[in-house]
Amino acid sequence: MYQLYIANKNYSSWSLRPWVLMTTLAIPFEEIVVPFTPISSWDEFRTFSPSGKVPCLNHAQLTVWDSLAIIEYLAESNSSVWPESTEARAWARCAAAEMHSGFSAIRNHCPMNIGIRLRLSQQPQDLQKELSRLDELWNQGLDKFGGPFLAGDKFTAVDAFFAPVAFRLQSYDLKLSPAAMAYADRLRQLPAMVEWQLAALKEVWREEEHERETLERGTLLQDLRV
Repeated sequence: MYQLYIANKNYSSWSLRPWVLMTTLAIPFEEIVVPFTPISSWDEFRTFSPSGKVPCLNHAQLTVWDSLAIIEYLAESNSSVWPESTEARAWARCAAAEMHSGFSAIRNHCPMNIGIRLRLSQQPQDLQKELSRLDELWNQGLDKFGGPFLAGDKFTAVDAFFAPVAFRLQSYDLKLSPAAMAYADRLRQLPAMVEWQLAALKEVWREEEHERETLERGTLLQDLRV
């Protein structure tokens, strides 16, 4: 049985990726939630993760850390993780890797906070540039492989990598083209995404740094958490 260590569902975008993939593809695992601490999570997270970060996967006496490494490890035993066709699989890996290593402006200006609705005070040029690239990338996948997911008719790892962005679009009222917005809606309507969001809204933990970063970005319109 896989053991997947994650942090708060409201904040942890990196944890969401393998969790939503494994849940949607019905890959059995034990979920272990270790919340971010008010001071530092490093010491506590280091007890199970070499990097001191989440997510982290334990399986058959192996420890696999980093979301991309976890998904590639899962792909070795689960053929449904990536698309079947060589072309779609290559494109999906490129898009997932781009998300994994890039889109820093979206991360920085719109920190993951599922339970809030906020109006940004401004949309800096670097954020607008990345939103344009995101829109271009999503439309390319949808057009090239026919949808309704990025690499075809099945949910795969590339969709999991962009799942946190679907929540960010909702939290910060970010706008893309109609096709891209419809795709984000489809992601949020997945049973696994609905389950994650409901759990995030019920969390009682608050991490001061995450909250401060969020509120610095604009005007808080609504807080849907307990």
